[in-house]
Amino acid sequence: MPYSIALVDDDRNILTSVSMTLEAEGFKVTTYKDGAEALSGLERAPVDLAVLDIKMPRMDGMELLGRLRQKSNLPVIFLTSKDDEIDEVLGLRMGADDYITKPFSQRLLIERIRSILRRQEVVNAAGAGATEDKDAIHRGDLVMEPSRHLCTWGGQPVNLTVTEFMLLYALARRPGHVKSRDQLIDAAYGEHIYVDDRTIDSHIKRLRKKFRDIDSDFAEIETLYGVGYRYRGT
Repeated sequence: MPYSIALVDDDRNILTSVSMTLEAEGFKVTTYKDGAEALSGLERAPVDLAVLDIKMPRMDGMELLGRLRQKSNLPVIFLTSKDDEIDEVLGLRMGADDYITKPFSQRLLIERIRSILRRQEVVNAAGAGATEDKDAIHRGDLVMEPSRHLCTWGGQPVNLTVTEFMLLYALARRPGHVKSRDQLIDAAYGEHIYVDDRTIDSHIKRLRKKFRDIDSDFAEIETLYGVGYRYRGT
């Protein structure tokens, strides 16, 4: 079955051109012209990944993402204008997996989509019929099971996006070892995918917030300014 993509944008030219490109690449595409229409449509017909414009009438991309995150970890890529740096960072902190700045290369968008779907595919394949996860990590209060995309802290579930899970897993696998932003980009997105450093920084901030919502004393992810990040636990 082809992967299904929701494309949400109030620009009809983008809806038409991008949907044609994605369909030519073998994706099944559903288009929506604003967030309200998309929310209703996605409740009726879930998809594998959503590409959302940030600025739209009726319900913008931020509000739509917030509503989606109440019910699912659907992978989301934001389309954002060149001058919307604040929106980009806020969107990532809210739980988007990635963003692309307009005007954008459709080939780049396809690469980002495939990168995220590959990671989701690995998680799904590993979890199918798995009884014991040989790649599971136990670091004090932290437990991660990649085969089930399961993360808990002190026995409480932590709801992570695919990107957040991959970043935390890369750090927690080798506690005490520093990972540069480039290394984390490779771990989360794969090689040959360009992602701005601030994308990683925003995902890390989102990770910390999710854990601090459970444990206000959480401080296991350390920042080494000018170097990268490391996981403190043993």
